Amino acid sequence: MWFRRDLRLADHPALSAAASAGRVVGLFIVNRDILSGTGPARAHFLHECLTDLRSATDEALVLREGPDSEVLQDICRESGATSVFASADHAPYGRRRDAAVAAALAAEGITLQLIDSNYLVTPGSILNKTGTPFKVFTAFRRVWDQFSVPTPLPVPSGIEWWRGESLLPSRICEVAATQRPDFFGGLPDSASGVHPGGESIAREVLDNFAPRVDAYDEIRNLPGRDETSRLGPHLRFGTIHPRQVLAATGDYSDGSRVFASEICWREFYADVMFHHPDSVHVNLQSSMDALRVDVGASAEEKFRQWARGETGYPLVDAGMRQLLEEGWMHNRVRMVTASFLIKHLHLDWRWGARWFMWNLVDGDIASNQHGWQWTAGTGTDASPYYRVFNPTLQAERFDPHGTYVHRFIPELVATPAPQCLQPGGGEGLLRPASYPAPMIDAAAERVEALARLAEAKEVR
Repeated sequence: MWFRRDLRLADHPALSAAASAGRVVGLFIVNRDILSGTGPARAHFLHECLTDLRSATDEALVLREGPDSEVLQDICRESGATSVFASADHAPYGRRRDAAVAAALAAEGITLQLIDSNYLVTPGSILNKTGTPFKVFTAFRRVWDQFSVPTPLPVPSGIEWWRGESLLPSRICEVAATQRPDFFGGLPDSASGVHPGGESIAREVLDNFAPRVDAYDEIRNLPGRDETSRLGPHLRFGTIHPRQVLAATGDYSDGSRVFASEICWREFYADVMFHHPDSVHVNLQSSMDALRVDVGASAEEKFRQWARGETGYPLVDAGMRQLLEEGWMHNRVRMVTASFLIKHLHLDWRWGARWFMWNLVDGDIASNQHGWQWTAGTGTDASPYYRVFNPTLQAERFDPHGTYVHRFIPELVATPAPQCLQPGGGEGLLRPASYPAPMIDAAAERVEALARLAEAKEVR
């Protein structure tokens, strides 16, 4: 059983199939290519997930480091295994890897069996009446809603685990620490250890959230209230499956239906990436390729101010500082901070996507890249580029008492709302001297963003 993004025992069809076939080698491969984009927060979370899984397998889970095909061939020789079971991976890297692994194993008479996926509906399986993929979320959602949620499977009983030499889960953090991109020179990393990981924790998080799901539609946009599910990291690493989440939260209220929509967005973005694997780095809307962005030393310094949470716009800075303190950011604030980078600072969305992907404990390549493309107006079902989030109005609407801003910007703790929500923390004698002045004039840069859009349209 080759564990990847499915670090659990319950509701695991691939594991159930492996257990039915005979004695099971539980394997996780420490892969440097994958860890190259993994910052400390996510690496530590993965470490905890693997520690929990080793405990659940009575310490039988084996961790090995090296090229996937070589590790699998070696451990099959050691154990006598003739079949490798795994959950299918539909991301571009995963698909290429699995094709190469299947060929290498087949050369030695070993089969690779890919069973189930990390989604309720397998990416690539929802098509419109013409047999082509959906480009709009609402149409995709109508079809997705027609799929029933199967009853989650129990943990397979009586698994006979094979035991062999293994690395410790801490190796994950050691390898990840050597992979930091040079692009982030001079910037701090997100803190690690804030989010406990593992299947047992995922179940606790779900049990805590499920009774509150009915109010989700009313409070999900309020960053000052900790009322989101916090299941993102667990879905990312498969310590829980969407089937389990949807079975527990139901479809009985406005809140639960809105929450199910968030699960569906995750699946929609995975579907888009399945059909357009180059969208990890390439604009889906090629017409936006002509949009002029800033580059050079000045642009890089603006990026660093944004990444440190020193823009002088409180809601933006609170979000960026939450990312550094927790390795996580409230979804509403993710949109605001992304819009600020793209449309007020005129920087390439890929810069921000890379920073988020490095730092987020729930960093998922499909959701991250396409969330950024949505804000940049370059993706499928994208927000129009001319929709520019006003960071001050967003703060006044969604954090009216300054609860979120006060939590993450200590310089503004003594500044009451609504003053603490204003650029620079307000004007006049009451403005806190320790908080940065606004780095730009948001109104003027909005005009500049729209001018650049008009310019790009002329190029088209």
